[in-house]
Amino acid sequence: MTDTDLVLKNARIVLPDAVVEGAVVVQGGEIAAVETTTNAAGEDFGGDYLIPGLVELHTDHLEGHYAPRPGVRWDPVAAVQAHDAQIAGCGITTVFDAVRAGADADSKDLGHETRTLTDAIASASREDRLRADHFIHLRCEISAVDVVDAARPFITEGVASLVSIMDHTPGQRQFVHLDKFREYYLGKSGMTEAELEEFIAERRRQHAQCAAPNRAEIVRLCHESNIVIASHDDATPAHVDEAIADDVAIAEFPTTVEAAKASHGAGLRVLMGAPNLVRGGSHSGNVSAAELAGLGVLDIMSSDYVPFSLLFAAFMLPERVEAIDLPTAIRTVTETPAAAAGLTDRGAIRPGLRADLVRVRATPGAVPVVKGVWLKGQRVA
Repeated sequence: MTDTDLVLKNARIVLPDAVVEGAVVVQGGEIAAVETTTNAAGEDFGGDYLIPGLVELHTDHLEGHYAPRPGVRWDPVAAVQAHDAQIAGCGITTVFDAVRAGADADSKDLGHETRTLTDAIASASREDRLRADHFIHLRCEISAVDVVDAARPFITEGVASLVSIMDHTPGQRQFVHLDKFREYYLGKSGMTEAELEEFIAERRRQHAQCAAPNRAEIVRLCHESNIVIASHDDATPAHVDEAIADDVAIAEFPTTVEAAKASHGAGLRVLMGAPNLVRGGSHSGNVSAAELAGLGVLDIMSSDYVPFSLLFAAFMLPERVEAIDLPTAIRTVTETPAAAAGLTDRGAIRPGLRADLVRVRATPGAVPVVKGVWLKGQRVA
């Protein structure tokens, strides 16, 4: 034991397959031991939970800090720091920040500012400004005309650690039901109904022209660079077959039970939104995360557009699905997403792994509270 050791005691420790009462000893930034009793001095949790740091694979939240209002751009490093502080404060110690490649109808021109954001993340990390460990998740809208040219440097230069293949064309995947698409876009875009109909027609024309060749080229680039690929909003067996053929590792937000079952059965990790679980359903009218969890085909949860939803959903899941206990729920936001992204040094409370840890005060039916966060044994929140 040295003066740099950390002891977290009198905790309910959530291990991969059990909850035990005791202490965790940290040495050199790693978990050294899990003990059922200890007389060592340390931080007394008073019975609070100790869980692994959360691993977030898909959050769009950085864009909101960088572009907080139409036409407004904030200082990019300041935006990254604000985003990072919120992420860490929610118990997320590893985060894949989603940035866009190429210009699409939802991009607010952010598809042309990808380098600004990735450079800001890199510089903030180098300068020790960040609390969490940040990676880049490159979102590739394959119907966008310029997506391949925009994505290529981030893939070939090793900037992106995860690439998602997305297609938000009206009438398929997330928006199979055009009435839901119209409701969503009329509410956020300010278009007239006539303008929206032309928008829908143009998006469909772009899909017919660009989607297949763009997808094939992005998949090829990712395989050449050994980058993990996620499919997005798969809805049909044909979509899943395409993902399998492309050697996709993660099925993000499948929209139907059929697609989720097929993905899970093929060995793809099924990822669903934590806001879906907290709210009790999908905002797009698609399948609920709780239903997939009850069927045993939910592997990973993502905070998507609400950072705190990741922790909230993990503690809520055992209350929503009788067959799921707390260790199983916690794995969906820690060990399983880490493994899916190829990170084998974190995600569980186990000797030899990184001491990315979170103290949580939680009681049934109440919103959990983050009381402390450690990254590699150093307190960051």
